[in-house]
Amino acid sequence: MITRKTDYAIRCVLHLATTVKDVVMVNEIAAEREIPPSFLAKILQTLAKAGIVESIRGVKGGFRLARKSSDISLLDVVEAMEGTVAMNICAADKKMCGSSSTCVVHPVWLDIRKDVEDRLRQWDFAKLSFSKIKARKI
Repeated sequence: MITRKTDYAIRCVLHLATTVKDVVMVNEIAAEREIPPSFLAKILQTLAKAGIVESIRGVKGGFRLARKSSDISLLDVVEAMEGTVAMNICAADKKMCGSSSTCVVHPVWLDIRKDVEDRLRQWDFAKLSFSKIKARKI
């Protein structure tokens, strides 16, 4: 299960991917996506450190995507906020479990991790933006 922080991060990146504005202020994103502004500011700092968004300083400052929306996947955002996606700690770091080399379940955890990563990687924010626009027309 993803955290609220990750859910908000996804909403934020989706907002930046679908806006016509070059730069968007934190308060605007917060209001449009129903995210507490102070929490969003921390989320945006994390996304900036991950190279997903960039901060623009000044009177007309705010945030924008650091890369094209087609170059940012759901996996990028989830990993920026949560770290490695895994069902069990041993699938993220086998050093955390002394039994990973003999455990019969370990390969299952690795397969699940790969499947989840592949699925999240398939959905970039350009594709999600198009889905959102298409949904509005229906």
